[in-house]
Amino acid sequence: MHGAQASVCIAAALGSPARLRKAINCRFTPAELFHTALRAVNQDLEKRGKPFAELPVEAQDAYLKSSRRWRDLDGVPSAVFFEMLLKMTVEGFFSDPVYGGNRNMVAWRMIGFPGAYADYYEAIDRHGVKFEREPMSLAEDGKGRIHVHQNIPANLT
Repeated sequence: MHGAQASVCIAAALGSPARLRKAINCRFTPAELFHTALRAVNQDLEKRGKPFAELPVEAQDAYLKSSRRWRDLDGVPSAVFFEMLLKMTVEGFFSDPVYGGNRNMVAWRMIGFPGAYADYYEAIDRHGVKFEREPMSLAEDGKGRIHVHQNIPANLT
């Protein structure tokens, strides 16, 4: 981070806790924030002897609950990590499946969202009528298959 961006982030840190979180988020891209925090979690658990994925579900829950309180995850406060994790989880759940979330458009079906139809011409003059269609993704072909592009951030390692 350089120059004007650093100044904006420093100025944002002055004041409320919300401003502090904003300043911390300025320091990391979302990907860097997740990589940094998850690396710290994995290192902590390696010291304890078992990776997160190998812990029983109850132990995973207990670890995550204890980590929600103030904890430094290699420069990322745990509260910021969990706030961002919740936001990104919700965003992924409701996004177009082309981006790697909302598998089978389950979230859209749940809320009755029709998705990304290119044309609503036949429905434009039907007022007060419930719009009922199966959801459609931006990347859906004529046979209903969704083609997730391999170069989107969700697929990059």
